[in-house]
Amino acid sequence: MTETILSLSAARALHLAAQGLLQPRRRKARQPDVVDTIRQMGVLQIDTIHVVARSPYLVLWSRLGDYPQPWLEQALAAGELFEYWAHEACFVPVEDYGLYRHRMLDPEAMGWKYSATWMKERRAEVDKVLQHIRVNGPTRSADFERTDGQSGGWWSWKPEKRSLEVLFTTGALMISARHNFQRIYDLAERVLPDWDDSQLRPMDEVRRALVLKAVKAMGCARSAWISDYFRTKPPRLDPEQLVAEGALLRAWVEDWDDPVYIHPDLAHLLAAAADGTLSPTLTTILSPFDPVVWDRRRALELFNFDYRLECYTPADKRQYGYFTLPILRRGALVGRLDAKAHRRDGVFEVKSLVLEPPARVSDRFTRDIAGALQRLADWHACPEVHIKHAAPAIFGQQLQAALDAAGSEKEAA
Repeated sequence: MTETILSLSAARALHLAAQGLLQPRRRKARQPDVVDTIRQMGVLQIDTIHVVARSPYLVLWSRLGDYPQPWLEQALAAGELFEYWAHEACFVPVEDYGLYRHRMLDPEAMGWKYSATWMKERRAEVDKVLQHIRVNGPTRSADFERTDGQSGGWWSWKPEKRSLEVLFTTGALMISARHNFQRIYDLAERVLPDWDDSQLRPMDEVRRALVLKAVKAMGCARSAWISDYFRTKPPRLDPEQLVAEGALLRAWVEDWDDPVYIHPDLAHLLAAAADGTLSPTLTTILSPFDPVVWDRRRALELFNFDYRLECYTPADKRQYGYFTLPILRRGALVGRLDAKAHRRDGVFEVKSLVLEPPARVSDRFTRDIAGALQRLADWHACPEVHIKHAAPAIFGQQLQAALDAAGSEKEAA
C-alpha cells in the first residue's frame, strides 16, 4: 500500500485542522464548546501572566472567538474538567483523570513539582493543612495567614501553600473551583466521589492511550514530538508498533527523512491535506502556551518559526518583548505581537509587532492582521488599537490605517 506524501504546507494544514485553527468558526460559541475544545486539544495549559488575557482564556479565544471567560471556571466547578500536571499545569477533561492517576501515586517521579523532603520534615504541618480542609471544606491559600515574616512571591510561598501544592501533586487534594483565578482546594474524594483506584488502568494501556491522544491532537506527529505533548517519561511506546497494529497511520512529509503519524479518526483530514483541499483561512493571535507553539522545536520544524518566550529574559536582552504572541495567518506563523490591554482607558496598545522576514505584505495580508487585532482588542473591551512600534515600520503605518478605516466604517454604520 502506497503511503501518503504531504507537502510541508499540507502538514501544517493538517496540524491546524486537528487543533481547531484551520478556519473561522461559522457560529457563535456556546458554553459546551469550551470543554469540547479542550477535549480536541487534550489539555489546556495554565499560566497566570496577564498583560493581556491569561493564557488559558486566550487559547480558547483563538479557537472560539468571543466567549464569556467565566465559562472556563464554570466547567471546572461543574466537574467537567480537573487540574493536574499534564503538559504542565493544565485543565484536563475529567474523563481522562485515570490517565494521570499513576503520576499522583508516584509523586517523587514528578521532579520539582513534589518535595519528598518537605513531606518528611513537615509531615505534621502537611497533615494539619489536610485536616483543616477535611473539617472546614474548600480552602484557598489566602485563607492561611502568613506567619513566617516573608513577603509573597512565586519562589517564597508560605508553608501552607507549599503543603497545598504537595498534596495536590499526590492527588490527595484537587482543585474544586477557582475564584478570581485563585485555586480552591478540596479533598479528592469530595471533588471526584465516583473514582476508586480499582478503576486504574495498567501503565502500558495508559502509555498507549496518551500516545494516541497526542498524535490525534497534533494531527500529524513526528515520533520525537509525541512525548512532549503530555510530558510522558520512559519507557515510551514506539509509534511504529501502533502502525503495525493498525492503531496509527503513517505518512511522509517532503524533505523529511522520518515519517509522521496520524490517528485513524483523522484519515479524512489526511486525504484532504494530501489532495490540497484542506485550506487554512483563519487569521488569529495565539498564546505563548498554545499547543501549536509550546514545543519550540516542533514550531521550528513545522512552521519555520523560531520562538522563545522572553518574559523570563532580562529586559535589556529581549528581542521582541515581554509576552510576545505569535500571529497565525492562513496557515503560517507570520509575526510576533507584544501588546498590553489598558482596560480602564479602552485602549489596546501594540507595544511591538514584528513580521517574520518571509512575510509578503499585501492589502489582504494587512486587512487579515488588522481584523485579528481588532477582534482581540474588542474581546478585551479595548476598542481603540494604538500601534507604538512595528517592523517593518511601513507595515505599522498601513496596519494603523486599516484599523482606523475599519473603525470609521463601523461608526458610520
